[in-house]
Amino acid sequence: MTTPVPEPTIGEAAYRTLLPSEATELDELEHGKVRCTVVTPERAVLDAICDMVVLPLYDGELGVLAGRAPFVGQLGPGELRLKTGEVSARFFVDGGFAQVRNDVVNVLTPKAIPAKDVTAEKAQAARAEAEAIAGTDEVSRTNRARALDRARGMAKVAAKNTA
Repeated sequence: MTTPVPEPTIGEAAYRTLLPSEATELDELEHGKVRCTVVTPERAVLDAICDMVVLPLYDGELGVLAGRAPFVGQLGPGELRLKTGEVSARFFVDGGFAQVRNDVVNVLTPKAIPAKDVTAEKAQAARAEAEAIAGTDEVSRTNRARALDRARGMAKVAAKNTA
């Protein structure tokens, strides 16, 4: 069941026509779109409006379109994709969490790197670092497993760069 959208009053229509602002233009642009923000502990990496966001969850991928029901999920290391028409922006995210609410996707991650900056050499270096972690206790085994997951995610993103 859809909620009917009220017709604008004459005053609202005149205001939008005669005095357009960045806020009203942004509202009109966002209709049927998704806003995606990516935040790391150091900085806000991205704030973009797009048609679709594909999140790398720990157990697979989730595509988000406008109108998606609210959702909170755990991210895995992998590729975050934003699609607008035929254009696609890609990022490597190193796990974290995602929240979807009111056509806004908020991604909180320890690290977000543009996919073009992820190379096979960096992925191999990450794998070597992960394999160098000694698995003598439960904490170090967990850290090693997470580091190996990160290296695998980087390798997948790097492989798409060369394809």
